[in-house]
Amino acid sequence: MARKTSRSIRYADLNADDNAETRRLIDAGSRLAEEVARLFPPEPDMADRHYWLEAMINHVPDYIYAKDTAGRFLIANEVTVADNGLESLRDLVGKTDFDLHPHEFAQAVADTERRVLETGEPIFGIEERAIVTKDRDRWLMTSKVPLRSKSGRIIGIVGISRDISDRKAAERLLEGQARLLEMIANGKPLGEFFHELVLLIEALLPGIKGSILLLSEDGRHLLHGAAPSLDAGFCAAIHGLEIGPAAGSCGTAAWCGEQVIVSDVFADPLWEEYAPLLRPSGLRSCWSTPILSRERKVLGTFALYAQEVGTPSEQQQELIAMAAHLAGIAIERKRAEDRIGFMAHHDALTGLPNRVLFEEQVAGMLEEIRERDQWAVLAFLDLDDFKLINDSLGHATGDELLKIVAGRMRAAVRRSDSVVRVGGDEFIILLNGLPKERDVVLSRLEDIRTAIAMPVQLQGRSLQVSCSMGVACFPNQGKTAGELLANADMAMYRAKELGRNNIQVFTEEMAARAHEKLQSQEELREALAREEFLLHFQPQMSLETGRIFAAEALLRWQHPVRGIISPAAFIPLAEETGLIVPIGDWVLRTACRQLKAWQDAGLPPLIVSVNVSARQFRERNWAARVAAVLEETCLEARYLELELTESLIMQDVPGAIATMHALEAIGVHLAIDDFGTGYSSLSALKRFPVRRLKIDRSFVTDIPHDADDMAITSAIISLAQKLGLRVIAEGVETEAQVEFLQKSGCGEIQGYFFSQPLPGEDFEVLLSSERR
Repeated sequence: MARKTSRSIRYADLNADDNAETRRLIDAGSRLAEEVARLFPPEPDMADRHYWLEAMINHVPDYIYAKDTAGRFLIANEVTVADNGLESLRDLVGKTDFDLHPHEFAQAVADTERRVLETGEPIFGIEERAIVTKDRDRWLMTSKVPLRSKSGRIIGIVGISRDISDRKAAERLLEGQARLLEMIANGKPLGEFFHELVLLIEALLPGIKGSILLLSEDGRHLLHGAAPSLDAGFCAAIHGLEIGPAAGSCGTAAWCGEQVIVSDVFADPLWEEYAPLLRPSGLRSCWSTPILSRERKVLGTFALYAQEVGTPSEQQQELIAMAAHLAGIAIERKRAEDRIGFMAHHDALTGLPNRVLFEEQVAGMLEEIRERDQWAVLAFLDLDDFKLINDSLGHATGDELLKIVAGRMRAAVRRSDSVVRVGGDEFIILLNGLPKERDVVLSRLEDIRTAIAMPVQLQGRSLQVSCSMGVACFPNQGKTAGELLANADMAMYRAKELGRNNIQVFTEEMAARAHEKLQSQEELREALAREEFLLHFQPQMSLETGRIFAAEALLRWQHPVRGIISPAAFIPLAEETGLIVPIGDWVLRTACRQLKAWQDAGLPPLIVSVNVSARQFRERNWAARVAAVLEETCLEARYLELELTESLIMQDVPGAIATMHALEAIGVHLAIDDFGTGYSSLSALKRFPVRRLKIDRSFVTDIPHDADDMAITSAIISLAQKLGLRVIAEGVETEAQVEFLQKSGCGEIQGYFFSQPLPGEDFEVLLSSERR
């Protein structure tokens, strides 16, 4: 049946079977030869040429014809006659396309031929749809040239058309594949992609209808994907179809993971339950192929339905395989995108939303609360002593604990609430829409804290983990998500300071303290840049000689407004912020430079003692940095003593010993400061390459009034002597303390009894007077 699909022309099928009517065609060929002879009288011995010409063009499967200037057929080969629906050339000669085809198609042909007649220019290789399709989409490549008389006058046109339907189908397939792959690359929705894929296959296979079904997450049901040409009622009826060994073509294919071809749905037992659903559509056969992942796991099915009973041809099988493959690529790409999107917005370990997703959603949640007379409560919590669990039981156990805690928090909140893992052992809980009652809020949070603290069995042992929680309420204690987080974070650190395992609600006092801390931090950083630090030196005296043999370098901050600030006021902040490392480097360099200057000035030789912070000591290649300072200041290593605290050393005994040996190799002396206040073991102490122990002032202060302090001090002195170590007592202020230390065998003291810490100039004067 003729139909217009473009402004191009349709012609009849090229593949007519000329063997079916051999006799008729022979007679027609004879008549054609007679007609040619009448129109173009043959020259002598031209009759044979006309015969062979007629035989030749009748064996060509292309359309070959000639028309006069009025568009009337003059001659044509047999396939042209047959495909125009006529029996003989006699029926065609003298007729125009307007006599044979609908006006709109004939007019398109006439317009093309008129252009050739008027311009005398041939037209080569135009692609056009065939007018007669014979139930399939057919394309022709047509060329038309002017037909001229012997004198050169144009008396008509000669045309030839070749069937290029297969090539056009291949081109359409390639274009469709490219378009589909582009849709995959651009992340188009799966439904849109499936719709386009099915339409492409249906365009290549007229009369065939396609369907895509997707396997559900539980792997038990098929869900509607796309079926643009199938009856909507049928699609709705099979949506949610349970797969199995006798569940139609698609349900069975998904169940067994192999292609299922049913040539007649009304005769196949696989369709016994579903055939009535398909009867109104007139479809008879269904061929279903599983859509597989790269790991050969079933993702869904691709099916074709035909109105005729039968099985797919080789061409149809190729298109089915191609469509199923493309569908598998699209599904896997979409799942990969979903996984990436999930990972970008969720914590990989616990599955909780992460901070990125929280920040994307929280603004909208707060805006909704703003419209209601309620609170949004943000709690920032940190698990107490989680690092200890990680270090002692391993990261795998720590991860398992985090997953359990995350599950408990999720179970303890409502659907409208949010639980977010910020990182490590820190979490955010947002309770969305609570009454503006402090007791209600705290009660809800206590329930969550109690759930977290329930015992858990890991590695055959029962563990309990508590949490410290800081709370800020919207809108009273923060108008934005950023303010709420910052304030809840401050409250959480306050909970840590108060002994952990408690809840603290944000207050303005916390904000003021945090602001003051931030300001102090900035001032400390500026002090380092402006060189506001200075050193005082406290002499260390030998009780045997009564002379100064060493000095401890003590840091001071010369604040431009507050004057001299004791290290006790800023060293903890410097430790917390990491500024202690550059400050400590400055102290070491300045002390070494000062001692070298005194030596160059001819003052008595002595040792300078410098305190080392834990952050400094853990710095990579710290021994090499000390060596560099000694080289820079030209000070011999034997004049430098570094004081290390017990707690610093015991954090990582093997690492500390390695660093201490590296310092010893340089020639630097080592001392343990504040001995007796830490938790060093005797077994570890004997391995430390130290020269001196410093008795902490806390044991000296109450001597001779406190018998316990006297006993401890005596024990430390005795221990040092047995280990071959020198011992020095700090904080010595009275004659009685000096007498006790001398009797106990302590040979060195430091404290106000002899001298308070002095500025460099005053200490130099003291040294000069001692020399005199």
